[in-house]
Amino acid sequence: MRSLVLGFFFLVCCNAVRLDRRRPRPIAARGRNETTVQTKPAEKPCKATPLDFVFVIDSSRSIRPNDYEKVKAFIINLLQFLGVGSDATRVALLQYGSVVQPEFSLNTYTTRAEVEQAVRNMEHLATGTMTGLAIQYTMETAFTEEEGARPAELLIPRIAMVVTDGRPQDTVEEIAAQARHAGIQIFAVGVGRVDMNTLKAIGSEPHSEHVHLVANFSQIETLISVFQSKLCGGSEMCEVVDHQCQHICVSSPASYRCKCRKGFTLNPDGKTCKGIDHCADGTHGCEQEFMSTEDACVCKCRNSYTLRPDGKTCKKIDHCADGKHGCEQEFMNTEDACVCKCRKGYTLGPDGKTCKKIDHCADGKHGCEQEFMNTEVACVCKCRKGYTLGPDGKSCKKIDHCADGKHGCEQEFMNTEDACVCKCRKGYTLGPDGKSCKKIDHCADGKHGCEQEFMNTDDACVCKCRKGYTLRPDGKTCKKIDHCADGNHGCEQEFLNTEDSCVCKCRNGFTLQPDGKTCQKQQCGDGVMDLVFVIDGSKSLGPANFELVKQFVNGIVDSLDISRTGTHVGLLQYSTKVRTEFTLGQYTTAENIKQAVSRMQYMGRGSMTGSALRHMFELSFSAKEGARPNIPRVSIVFTDGRSQDDVSEWADKAKNSGVTLYALGVGKAIEQELREIASEPDEKHLYYAEDFDQMGEITTKLKSRICKDKPSNENMCRCENVIMFQNQVTKKLTNLMQNIEAMSKKLESLENQVVRK
Repeated sequence: MRSLVLGFFFLVCCNAVRLDRRRPRPIAARGRNETTVQTKPAEKPCKATPLDFVFVIDSSRSIRPNDYEKVKAFIINLLQFLGVGSDATRVALLQYGSVVQPEFSLNTYTTRAEVEQAVRNMEHLATGTMTGLAIQYTMETAFTEEEGARPAELLIPRIAMVVTDGRPQDTVEEIAAQARHAGIQIFAVGVGRVDMNTLKAIGSEPHSEHVHLVANFSQIETLISVFQSKLCGGSEMCEVVDHQCQHICVSSPASYRCKCRKGFTLNPDGKTCKGIDHCADGTHGCEQEFMSTEDACVCKCRNSYTLRPDGKTCKKIDHCADGKHGCEQEFMNTEDACVCKCRKGYTLGPDGKTCKKIDHCADGKHGCEQEFMNTEVACVCKCRKGYTLGPDGKSCKKIDHCADGKHGCEQEFMNTEDACVCKCRKGYTLGPDGKSCKKIDHCADGKHGCEQEFMNTDDACVCKCRKGYTLRPDGKTCKKIDHCADGNHGCEQEFLNTEDSCVCKCRNGFTLQPDGKTCQKQQCGDGVMDLVFVIDGSKSLGPANFELVKQFVNGIVDSLDISRTGTHVGLLQYSTKVRTEFTLGQYTTAENIKQAVSRMQYMGRGSMTGSALRHMFELSFSAKEGARPNIPRVSIVFTDGRSQDDVSEWADKAKNSGVTLYALGVGKAIEQELREIASEPDEKHLYYAEDFDQMGEITTKLKSRICKDKPSNENMCRCENVIMFQNQVTKKLTNLMQNIEAMSKKLESLENQVVRK
């Protein structure tokens, strides 16, 4: 009740203070193109705030002609409250059905009269209801600076009013949320059977200010007074409505919003606030415990620990850290104090700080025959070198027969129970004297130095090489046998040395002939064509993926026979507009074409595929741009998303004129649009990849398909094959005649020698 009283007070103050002034009067819709306005312009009842205002009008077939005129009258009546001008409110309008049709942009008109006349001239589309597509166009195109929107830093409110009468044929939730996040304030006006949940998905918060539903088009005029108070901007909304904000209310030109004080965040109801838990996301990084304060999440430590300078980790309080413990050997930090301790074999003195070694031999009662040693746990007897301790652990006896060094062994020796016995190292054998050694394996010491393999003989270790290699003069290293080194391979192009022989091979694009030496270029599949690439440069593609598309184009160019008399290539890029990068007649070498592709600049706007197809059909294959008569015409159309205009009309015209169309789609490309573009059958002319990582696979398939489909003359190929066969036969006959002639000369020489003898 309080909000109704305040609202009524606001309207009385705004509209009734000066009764002598003439107010804008609603305009009645008469008939098609007969929307009228009062003859004398009404003065504005209050000063309007400058806006960038875009009308988004449903022009679907469900709207009858007389209702369409009522929508136009509604728009013209709203214009009476807007101060239209380049420095005041700028107005744009687009209507939509199955496609989006912009009527005029924010920088088209500078007076209200011009805008009203443009509204009267609008024509009903009477097609589908692609509301989501219209909102996307509004966000990506209508509110750009190129279309007349003022820079964001000027803080000019951006307002979009969506008027619709039915369920959209596409999704609106995600794109409407993106538009609102981009700073666009959306009013959703529904007429008739529109679902309120759909309107709320479109309109800004709070819905009570931005979402309106009327029963029919006759009642749409009742919203005039509602929007008059919103668009005039005469009062702060927080002062005249019951906003119910728990902390702070912030007014906007046509609405209000709630916000919270520092340390609080707004609840989903958009009104109440709750304290911010800075620790809730779990990223505090505290080692032990944490506590949320007004400004941050603060770490703390358990008892007996202190916080480190990093404010996150904890360290134990070290009672020994000050170095005043006075311990002689070791110390240990406990929970309450620093305690001294001694190493093993020592005992702590009465002062609790010094240490004394425990000497188990000090009393002289060890009874050792030779030597003794104090250990950590006892006094232990030991013997001098060459002696061993007896079973009693005290006496010693000599047991090593080799210890005196008088064994006379040449290499090694081994002490046995009764004597010292000589032995030889690996690869040697003991001589008859039982002391000297003789080498028996010349390779055993591993010093042969052979690079590959070796063999032990009676007198030496001999190096040898594996199959396909020969031993060098140093007798150790190996080199590969080069069967091609003598130059007698007779290969026409390239050759390859294998393990057994020298084998001929041909360069890419050539085939090895039956003689195993000569090469022939594959000619029958090399047709001539005029090829035009139609490349999507829309915003959804992104700069990185655009570079991949350029690589794809150059990959196709590499597979073609580009020349003045061979294949010619042209390319155009499109987004919201279409741009010819180079024409069919501009370049005649593959290198020049690839350089031109690399220089292409990414457009990054909308996606008007239908306009690009029209440009290709009307201009790219014209004689002016280098198209040749009686030459097959091919176009490769690449896209990554839904077109913002119709593609079927110009695709059909191009195909009917004899152009073969290949459709390539990636990511969010629409299959139905690809089928409308591609020539039949689809399986030969339509290619799709889920992401740009699969572009290489598409390139390979398309190369293969274009090669198979290249126009060629079978009779010409047969003729060339006959000529080739004749040339080969002639060459063989010539070689045979030369050999016969040489043999005849040799026989004649032998006969002369026989006659002389």
